[in-house]
Amino acid sequence: MKAGQQGRSLQSGSSLVSLYLAPKNQSERFAFIAEWYDPNASLLRRYELLYYPADGSVEMHDVKNRRTFLKRTKYEDLRLEDLFIGNKVNVFSRQLLLVDYGDQYTARQLGSRKEKTLALIKPDAISKAGEIIEMINKSGFTVTKLRMVMLSRKEAMDFHADHHSRPFYNELIQFITSGPVIAMEILRDDAICEWKRLLGPANSGQARSDAPGSIRALFGTDGIRNAAHGSDSFASAAREMELFFPSSGGCGPANTAKFTNCTCCIIKPHAISEGLLGKILIAIRDACFEISAIQMFNMDRVNVEEFYEVYKGVVPEYNEMVTEICSGSCVAIEIQQTNPTKTFREFCGPADPVQYFFKILDN
Repeated sequence: MKAGQQGRSLQSGSSLVSLYLAPKNQSERFAFIAEWYDPNASLLRRYELLYYPADGSVEMHDVKNRRTFLKRTKYEDLRLEDLFIGNKVNVFSRQLLLVDYGDQYTARQLGSRKEKTLALIKPDAISKAGEIIEMINKSGFTVTKLRMVMLSRKEAMDFHADHHSRPFYNELIQFITSGPVIAMEILRDDAICEWKRLLGPANSGQARSDAPGSIRALFGTDGIRNAAHGSDSFASAAREMELFFPSSGGCGPANTAKFTNCTCCIIKPHAISEGLLGKILIAIRDACFEISAIQMFNMDRVNVEEFYEVYKGVVPEYNEMVTEICSGSCVAIEIQQTNPTKTFREFCGPADPVQYFFKILDN
């Protein structure tokens, strides 16, 4: 390979053929295809994103124009564990969607065992959501999607279609529709198997005997009220995640936001990436606040600037505030209690009661 060819990419048909040298030792790098929506031009731009784990540097190339967009630059806010297909990452204030691997080496190294599966916290364990999410984080999972919903009877029947002939089917449907559930898409190597292991046996009594440290042993009651659910195969995971997180752009089951007597708490990207979501939920519950709705989301810079418009020109850290919110996944929580705005501010500092976030998510 000629020296001038190193660092270039060619478009061959619909596939991108990377011409970078094979990664070795300190020169190891991973390549991804990323998309970014340019609001000024109303265009979806595609880049090859290169990440060098040795020094945490990044490099970007414009796929269409076949030219360097960003020279190799150290960027400490991006981590190797953030790099997986379907994730949104922020690189110098640009929110990029990772849509494919850029070369076979990256696909082999990072994609060979990565799996997504559904983790569902059932109505009986909603009050223990913080502890369960803490266990999920400590077990090496990444929560990539999350929302609290209320299943209709039809949605519950679709979800439990495999159990239609079982004698406990009606009781199962009645239970799963008796209160809100928290659905999560979680990611890690061998996610389906590892999540089932963390759950423990389906019967909570058996779990306490055979797997005393499992979720069902700690928080379940019996074979139906067993705290949480996990998909048992690739096919089941795909079907169940489609119900809660439709790829077609639909809304899925209704969220549980009430929009009355409430305030809004936003858990920021740095707290999510540091694995603090579970601890924060526990602290909110222990302070006697009710979490009536919760959802993970990403916002682009335009929407964040609109949300923070009241602070523009008022606080000197306005730009930093905007950059932080659009730097990764956030979690919006609807908080309820008597005089929630005052009491929740006393609990954690200023927080604006904003319906805006949930309206965006429903649109």
